[in-house]
Amino acid sequence: MLGTLLALAVLAGCSRDEDALGPAQKAGKALDDAGVRVSRQVEDELAKADRAAAEARDKIKDATKDAKGGLERATEEVGKKVEDAGEKIQDAAD
Repeated sequence: MLGTLLALAVLAGCSRDEDALGPAQKAGKALDDAGVRVSRQVEDELAKADRAAAEARDKIKDATKDAKGGLERATEEVGKKVEDAGEKIQDAAD
């Protein structure tokens, strides 16, 4: 009989009912819940930062490609101008 009463007392102490939790248990649960919320928020913010970094890398690649194309066009134009100037100098020398 004593064993049965002891088992019932242990089971009553293991209750998951929020009202049966003591102040320290409630505070611990609140800290755990807050920790989970903060972790989720940090993970969400990190995911946003990763997406922003990926977008920035793509934009940099595009800008670099555009700049390289512009440089090649400018180099071609300068080359044409130098050739034209050289022809004019030769024509003037003749």
